[in-house]
Amino acid sequence: MSKPSLLVLAAGMGSRYGGFKQIDPIGPEGEIIIDYSAYDALRAGFGKIVIVTVPALEQPLREHFSKTLGDDVNIVYAFQGLADLPEGFSLPEGRTKPWGTGHAIWAAREHLHEPFGVINADDFYGPTSYQVLHDALVSQKSGEFYMVGFELAKTLSQYGSVSRGICQADADGYLVDVLEHTTIEAVDTTGARTKRPDGEWAPIATDSIASMNLWGFDPSICGHLESQFTEFLRTQIDNPKSEFFIPTVVDTLIKCGQARCKVLKSAEQWFGMTYKEDREQAGVTIRQLIDSGVYPKSLRS
Repeated sequence: MSKPSLLVLAAGMGSRYGGFKQIDPIGPEGEIIIDYSAYDALRAGFGKIVIVTVPALEQPLREHFSKTLGDDVNIVYAFQGLADLPEGFSLPEGRTKPWGTGHAIWAAREHLHEPFGVINADDFYGPTSYQVLHDALVSQKSGEFYMVGFELAKTLSQYGSVSRGICQADADGYLVDVLEHTTIEAVDTTGARTKRPDGEWAPIATDSIASMNLWGFDPSICGHLESQFTEFLRTQIDNPKSEFFIPTVVDTLIKCGQARCKVLKSAEQWFGMTYKEDREQAGVTIRQLIDSGVYPKSLRS
């Protein structure tokens, strides 16, 4: 059996961040978050790294990885193009917004021939998260997918609100539902609150399990993505702000009995680059992890 691949979603524009956050350096030798993600994944047993990005970033990323990871790491590139649509559809005039995470995974379909994990380029998940996902993928059952969940308290930003999918699992640990909360804020140092649809705030348990877009699939997901994306386009193609999200795809498959999704729990401290201010804290955290021996100062050493 071939090693699982790691699919990195790196085509986002970073509207709240104000630029291409996926290439902003945070490490002592100019490393970006993807460097640490790839390093963790390779140590856990993943093989190929598939990066979904935009053409303008391909050469900068190639040059960057040759300096930080070396040329012997198997990295391939796929591009999330707005015009890459199922047969029978064409890009509507004026569409500039990417089609969403579901479309980003589908855009890499030609490179996905083995079980694979999916991550965001600008999210740090921690070494054990990749080990947990790898171990599940190498013993994957037919029709079973995976989602690595994090304790909500370990996924909040001190610089503003975040959007999180809060997960409900059954007694056997399989995903039942993901409820999207678009505005969650930390309260003091011990609590959190969420803004309800009516605009009022309500407390939310900090030990809730949050989805951070760390998934495990097999290549069969690409067929499901294409069929659901086709249905999505039939009603949403002319909505310039519509997006096709992977949690919606997984939820649909679960509800119609076509797949099950095991919730794997990570005890890691997540951090991301949602806001510009997050970059400084990310750098501090990486330096602490280097000092404690989790990472070498140079990833090529």
